Amino acid sequence: MPTKEIPRPPPAAQQRSRRQCYSTASEAASSASSGSLPHSRLLSGDQNRHQLMSLVGQRGEGTVQEHFDFHRDPYRRGYAQPDGPNLQVSDKKNDVEYPKREETSKISEELREHIAKLCSAIGQRIRHPNRISLESIYKLYCQLPEPRMLYFTWQWRSRLLKVMGTPPKRDVGSMLRYFALVADVKNAGLTLRRTQWNFALAFATKYATRTTTQEMESALRLWREMEKEAHVLGNDVTFNILFDAAAKSGNFTLADMIYKEMENRGIEFNRFHHVSLIHYFGLRLDSGGIRAAYREMVDSGEMIDTVVLNCVISGLLRCGEEEAAEETYQQMKNAHALASDMPQRDYRMNKVVTRVLIMFSKVGKQHPQLKESLQTNIQLAPDLHTYKLLIQHHAIKVGNLAKVAQFLDEMKRLKVFVHPTVFLALFKGFHQHGGFPGSDWSGQRLNGVLTALYQAKDTNGNAFRIESWLVVWALRAVKKCSSNDAVLETFDAMSERWDLEGERLQFIHAILENILQDKDMKLSMAR
Repeated sequence: MPTKEIPRPPPAAQQRSRRQCYSTASEAASSASSGSLPHSRLLSGDQNRHQLMSLVGQRGEGTVQEHFDFHRDPYRRGYAQPDGPNLQVSDKKNDVEYPKREETSKISEELREHIAKLCSAIGQRIRHPNRISLESIYKLYCQLPEPRMLYFTWQWRSRLLKVMGTPPKRDVGSMLRYFALVADVKNAGLTLRRTQWNFALAFATKYATRTTTQEMESALRLWREMEKEAHVLGNDVTFNILFDAAAKSGNFTLADMIYKEMENRGIEFNRFHHVSLIHYFGLRLDSGGIRAAYREMVDSGEMIDTVVLNCVISGLLRCGEEEAAEETYQQMKNAHALASDMPQRDYRMNKVVTRVLIMFSKVGKQHPQLKESLQTNIQLAPDLHTYKLLIQHHAIKVGNLAKVAQFLDEMKRLKVFVHPTVFLALFKGFHQHGGFPGSDWSGQRLNGVLTALYQAKDTNGNAFRIESWLVVWALRAVKKCSSNDAVLETFDAMSERWDLEGERLQFIHAILENILQDKDMKLSMAR
């Protein structure tokens, strides 16, 4: 894979006429050296760009288009690529805005009261998401007679699909509820708006990192139905979802096709697609592509924040460039002194921050003189996800306990909350590298980690949840580094603190028996 300059020049015929703001700067302007982050306000656009480029070291990797061409060419000899068809579809306003109030079905007074109750619940969910659950809204909806969707005006149908399509966590339950609503819309002969199709695509591609073909095929069927049958043209959100899912599923040929189709339609890159492009080259183990995609994001005028730099670190670690990843991390740590106090990040806060960053980008492009001041107010310090990436890499893949201890100490010094997934990575590290004489991953150190886990749970209560896989890997680590008696003691201590019930308890007891009888990982490998 290319890690340095691409060996051949890009074909002269391949011109990127669209998105002038997205085109790459010259090679000489991109060779900014790595330096520490300045602790003063920047004075010009060139200085601002130099600061952002210093966060990720550049090595003359060329442009994103060159890296795409390199991967598309099977022989790496610069052969011309075939030109695909250009799709044209339409979108009708009258279909979207049906039915109006006077066009809804005739209903009884009792049914009218039930619909008013359901609409009140939807409105309350929009205004105060924590006061009413999506499951209760769906139960009220299911009590309507069929065809249910024809009892709503198009405005309330849109609000219902919006709240059900944007759950705090896209799990199996929320996905099944949303697809049931989509089926009702189709069975009633109504149409879905583009944003509603995008919600469906996001649900369909949610598990693409675990299953490589089934979810991607479902997403492609939805896309085909969206454009061929419903005549709704995909937008930048649609293509970002498809591109990201294709990359995560390992179908790089499909990702390239989606990228080309996006270019053919003249769809401009937004913040989400820039980040997905960085992630794409990380999955292809192309560190040069990562740097080129990051440089183009800077040159396009998008705001750079911790999320972008975390994606860069993830890709560099995947490519085996630990030094480059840690260099970016050190630059982020230097920015911690400049970081303003931010509220605790959660699902809703992340959405608000993303919208603010998109707004900042638009303002910065329209008023370049304001971009420097906007960028200096954006969070660049390492967060929980930064440390999760570094700890998972050094604990599981590398087995460097000293590095892991360093990152844990720095988390404590920067007051980053320790999440249960950090302990999960530690237990996997003990299971992977412990269990033999002289190992740094010893049973004594494992006991210290377990004690810290118990303290975190006792201190934070429900804010620190001990789920099933954390228990499983803790038991596996104890079994690897100690004895069956220690496994039972750990199980008893966990049982006093875990957040498990129902089928999860049966699962944990079955795993415990397999661990004690040395059958656990053998069964996993057999499956």
